[in-house]
Amino acid sequence: MTSSPSPPPESSAPAAGHRPLRRLTARPRHEAHRVASSLELFFDLCFVVAVAQAGVQLVHAVAEGHPGQGILYYAMVFFAIWWAWMNFTWFASAYDNDDVLYRIVTLVQIAGVLVLAAGISSAFEDHDFLVIVIGYVIMRLAMSAQWLRAARGAGPAERAMTLRYAGGVLLCQIGWVGLLFVPETGRAWLFLVMALLELCVPTLAERNHQSSWHPHHIAERYGLFTIIVLGETIAAATVAVKSGIDENDALGELLPIAVGGLLIVFAAWWIYFVVPVHGHLRSSRQAFVWGYGHYLVFASAAAIGAGLEVAVEQAVGKAHISNLAASAAVTLPTAMYLITVWVLHARHFKVGIAQQLVLPTAALLVIGCTFLGDAAVLVAGIVLALTVATGVTLTALAGLPQRGTRTPFHGTPPAA
Repeated sequence: MTSSPSPPPESSAPAAGHRPLRRLTARPRHEAHRVASSLELFFDLCFVVAVAQAGVQLVHAVAEGHPGQGILYYAMVFFAIWWAWMNFTWFASAYDNDDVLYRIVTLVQIAGVLVLAAGISSAFEDHDFLVIVIGYVIMRLAMSAQWLRAARGAGPAERAMTLRYAGGVLLCQIGWVGLLFVPETGRAWLFLVMALLELCVPTLAERNHQSSWHPHHIAERYGLFTIIVLGETIAAATVAVKSGIDENDALGELLPIAVGGLLIVFAAWWIYFVVPVHGHLRSSRQAFVWGYGHYLVFASAAAIGAGLEVAVEQAVGKAHISNLAASAAVTLPTAMYLITVWVLHARHFKVGIAQQLVLPTAALLVIGCTFLGDAAVLVAGIVLALTVATGVTLTALAGLPQRGTRTPFHGTPPAA
């Protein structure tokens, strides 16, 4: 990306009346008025179905006293969901032409994630990954087909990039199919190798030519998925609290969890969207680090909801775990979310040591809340509410002119 101002090019967004099939060519990186499409939003909603299924199985595993296996399988399944979502998101940012064939192939990817979602319970309960692998391969073959289609209308350098993408994705599927044939003891190690290989594909494919992803569009897409995941977290926690009240008449035990959980999710939204992160995405290197790091943002955000469900089940006596373990199911993913959001983009917009320390300090305090027994979730929620208030106050103080000076006004001041 260049920093010199230039007039925005004319939008190449698909318009009504175009032919059903069009060449799949790169869209301008600085295209004006680029926003998420209805197909992309539909894509996100269907992917969150799989996220919800992974969260449900994580709840069951932790509540039954198998947190190690539950977290491992959750990490593996969530990687498959997140990686397929991320690859489509960046491809669509660069090449979406919204013609009939593009829509059909995208719908095939959606079908793949629904197949994957259907196999999550078997993976957790029976250690059977067959359906998950089938769903993942469906998504990835469709993605490879999109890259091959983009290669047809590309110049030499861009064509080499798209073919490397297509070939890398196809080769990786051999390894994922091999996951079905290795002993269960070696499955996690093969998964780790294959995950690393998948992560290398974009870096190798774009080493000589970069895809024309749109910074504002990418930031919006990630933000929208974050909102949807947080919404799923609220929905799952609400259902759990309602069931606990209906079945056990435990309003007194569940009210602190409900209030604390709500404060945590509200603060999580506020903290993520407090800065305009698209301004940080100035190069592919920065964007790759930021984009890859969102595995932890999305996974921890979804895990907060699972943790709240575990806390509810423990409070009503349905979970076979200690109070400490139930509290940790909420506080640890909350702390991970805070640290990851700070590392990825919040720290780039903080001024002074006081602002920089807000989120890391909050993460440490939230971890400390783990040991507060029945009040752990409520106090963690209060800590996050105070974190937001502290951030707003420090931002306001930093924007105040020093005594005896006057600060020129340049338009609407940024929100905290």
